[in-house]
Amino acid sequence: MNWLALILLLMPGLAWAGEARPLADDPVAEARLKHLAVELRCLVCQNQTLADSNAPLAEDLRREVREMIAKNMSDKEIIEFLVSRYGDFVLYRPPLRATTTLLWVGPFVLLTIGATALVITLRRRAHKVVEVAVSEEEHRKVEQLMAEGGKRS
Repeated sequence: MNWLALILLLMPGLAWAGEARPLADDPVAEARLKHLAVELRCLVCQNQTLADSNAPLAEDLRREVREMIAKNMSDKEIIEFLVSRYGDFVLYRPPLRATTTLLWVGPFVLLTIGATALVITLRRRAHKVVEVAVSEEEHRKVEQLMAEGGKRS
């Protein structure tokens, strides 16, 4: 009897379930969208492609790209439109230009600065260890203490 009640309770939930709708009517258009979405950056996410993002703005951009594909715009035209609207930031791999030089060269400059600072710091530490000098009198006291310590053992 309990099983029957459980099944009857779950039946309305099953009625709400529907079939998964296809991603697009045209599989070729959907393949183009996927290709473009990997090349485009989500404008609100950090370092995510349009394909990876679940943000509402990313969904809007994917829908907009889908509409441009339906209008028979080429991939180049779609990318040019989005770059003119949102700037080079919309590209996941922005081109090397005067305005994007810092994006491409910046990490290498920071790495060089960090490596240089590390080398300078290590050299200074090495010189400080060498600079510690002991006078003759202190040297004799240390030798005497070491000799006395050896006799006690």
